[in-house]
Amino acid sequence: MEKREVQFEKQSFATRLKSMLKVDFRRTFTTPLFYIMIGVCFVIPILILIMTTAMDGTVSVDPQTGKETVIEGFDFVWQAISPVSGSSGGMDLTSMCNINMLYFLIAVFVCLFVSADFKSGYAKNLFTVRAKKNDYAISKTLVGLFAGACMLIAYFFGTVLGGKLSGLSFALVGASKVELVTCMLAKIALVGVFVPIFLAVSVAAKQKTWLSIVGSLAAGMLLYSMVPIITPLDCSIVNALMCVVGGGLFCVGIGAVSNVILKKTSLV
Repeated sequence: MEKREVQFEKQSFATRLKSMLKVDFRRTFTTPLFYIMIGVCFVIPILILIMTTAMDGTVSVDPQTGKETVIEGFDFVWQAISPVSGSSGGMDLTSMCNINMLYFLIAVFVCLFVSADFKSGYAKNLFTVRAKKNDYAISKTLVGLFAGACMLIAYFFGTVLGGKLSGLSFALVGASKVELVTCMLAKIALVGVFVPIFLAVSVAAKQKTWLSIVGSLAAGMLLYSMVPIITPLDCSIVNALMCVVGGGLFCVGIGAVSNVILKKTSLV
């Protein structure tokens, strides 16, 4: 009786990655998480601009010391995107309530997206059947970059609508239209710095969502103070290129760390 050898076709890296990306993007567009995050990012600047405009000039008095504090709102709409260089070191309302907050929401998205794989047992089954660890890390990084970019863009359009509703000026003070565009591009490129860090923390925490979120927020805080300095409203093309290069290096470097974590630790 003739013996037949069963040969399994070896999939190329491109084929495996394409398959992983197809699955992850299908999950992204068919689950509520992505749309909830986009909606939140769109609504936040509307609420910020309307509320700060309504409260502008309001005086609050400390009942213990009698000290009066005057609440200052935004002078123009684009401050909700980022302060201009040289005015980002304070702790006032306009310096804190801007698009830079979204990097922490991106952390929440990445953590929830990754932990769902480990909670459901999908990740363990995935690695057992077909995917490799580096495919998983690359796919999740690309999905995180896409989602992060969409969240920042949603915030931008929310800022425009919030500016119209609040009646604030759309004049650019201390920056130009080109610099505004460069600022947004730099902030989108900077997502490439944060997402790999959040992914590494998430794959280390696995199904422990609370731990991944706390760890990611703590890691993000270490870099947060640098964001308004690197990407001010009057952002130059050099700053934007630095963000692109930095994002690429972090995606490769920290992505490799995520791959090592997946290989060296249990998948449950």
